[in-house]
Amino acid sequence: MLSALEKFAPLPLQESWDNAGLQLGLTEAEVSGALLCLDVNEKIVDEAIAKGCNLIVSHHPLLFRGLKQISGADYVQRCVIKAIKHDVVIVSMHTNMDNALDGVNWKIAERLGLEGCKFFAQKTIDGLEAGSGVVGDLPSEMGARPFVELVKNKFHVECAMCNELLERPIRKVAICGGAGDFLLPEAMGEGADAFITGEMHYHQYFGHEQQIQICVIGHYQSEQFTAEIFRDIIQRECLGVRTEIAETNTNPINYI
Repeated sequence: MLSALEKFAPLPLQESWDNAGLQLGLTEAEVSGALLCLDVNEKIVDEAIAKGCNLIVSHHPLLFRGLKQISGADYVQRCVIKAIKHDVVIVSMHTNMDNALDGVNWKIAERLGLEGCKFFAQKTIDGLEAGSGVVGDLPSEMGARPFVELVKNKFHVECAMCNELLERPIRKVAICGGAGDFLLPEAMGEGADAFITGEMHYHQYFGHEQQIQICVIGHYQSEQFTAEIFRDIIQRECLGVRTEIAETNTNPINYI
């Protein structure tokens, strides 16, 4: 199972600050079921236990930094204690899945029906083609407001944070799921009419009026369909393994 995931999104593709891969547990354990999710919290571990899944595959790592104690003082420590107690293995595919061909950004492009997709901010790592973003074309050009409504509909978001609405049609769209505002200059360099990401700093909205349509939909919202990638890999490469996409919404942000 782990080898199938890492074959699709090899660990060398992850960023230097990341901690993708095995988080917790013994990889030789026979998989009773795999719960697929974006984040790991206590409710996710409880859901895995309730569904008889002894493997959790998440996008965001549970362990970003080393633990100096395991006392149950915070949710990370409590997740570790509970997972070990119930023999649950935790694996995370994070920026390696962001950078992989057909990874997170390609899934976003698929949801929007983009055509002719390719990497931008492209790089080669250990001989593998990779990139931090994806750019592609809508099947037909759209006005800015209908485009934003399309994005909101496809990603089930209540609102999108945008700069001034573009007065020209939108056709070429650049994408970086999660915290992708660092790619805004590269998106403009690709000649994109619009840039979709999950997070953007306030001051980056300034100065691009009528240059590019910024559309920020939330970190969780932009990456929420990543579990579908995990499901497809496991079902294709690990025949007979039961997969469950988590029902728990782990988005810590409430819109009130």
